Formats: sequence, C-alpha cells, structure tokens
Amino acid sequence: MAEEKGLNKPVKLKAELAAFLGVASLPRTEITKKLWDYIKENGLQTKTVNGKPENAGKFIVADANLIKIFKNTRTTSKSGKVTDLTGLEVGQTIDMMQMASVVSANIE
Repeated sequence: MAEEKGLNKPVKLKAELAAFLGVASLPRTEITKKLWDYIKENGLQTKTVNGKPENAGKFIVADANLIKIFKNTRTTSKSGKVTDLTGLEVGQTIDMMQMASVVSANIE
C-alpha cells in the first residue's frame, strides 16, 4: 500500500485535540470532518458574532469541549494575518474560515 501524502497523510495531534477525538493521529481532512460533525450534532453554528447557537450560519460557538482546542490557536498566515483565539471564552464564536488555523495549531 502506498504511503498517504498531503492532506491524507496522518498527522500527530496535540493533547487536547487527541483527547477530544479519541485518537493520537489522523489526516487533516478527517480532523476537520470530525470537528464539523461535532459542531453540527451539537447545533453550534450561528449567523452572528457571539450569537446564540441556531445550527446555521458561518460562526461556530465555542462550547466547553471546543474551547480547549480553540484556545490553542495562535497562528500567522503567509500573508501575515494573525489568528489568536487564546482569549476566547465559552459561548463566544469563531468564523468558520478560522477552522484551518485551529486544525494547524492543534497538530504537531
């Protein structure tokens, strides 16, 4: 069997994400899918910044489980944009476009 490459290559998860997902390594695509499954199953999307969960919209509401993962996120994109979620609190939201940064910040 050929070794997986790129997005399908398993990566090592940091402790909080590993505990949340119950595995030590997964491909990035699976990490993102499992996070979205959790968000949808728990109705954690909203249409407004820091809005109440309404199971639709582009913002993700941090619950007690997601906050542990989100708070690990402090990344700088190639264009210099900083994503810093270290001060996020339960009930606050992140933009769904920040999910890639969250995944990147929680793998080794």
